[in-house]
Amino acid sequence: MTIVKIILEIIVVIASVLLTLLILMHKGKGGGLSDMFGGGLTANAGTSGVAEKNLNRLTVIVALIWVAIIIALGLMTKYGIG
Repeated sequence: MTIVKIILEIIVVIASVLLTLLILMHKGKGGGLSDMFGGGLTANAGTSGVAEKNLNRLTVIVALIWVAIIIALGLMTKYGIG
């Protein structure tokens, strides 16, 4: 079971980096810190397109995978598996 735990830990690291990159790729919605530093000047107030919706879906999927693996690793640690 140690191999499974190591594989899950590697997947968590990869998912963490991917999730960080996906979140940074999102378009700013305004009203945050980015507006204070001039980010709101070039922001488009229009609705999100197909690419933005797909990016949202992919971000949610990666986040759910990340959470599921974190829970699995926690349960493995709690019950002494691996």
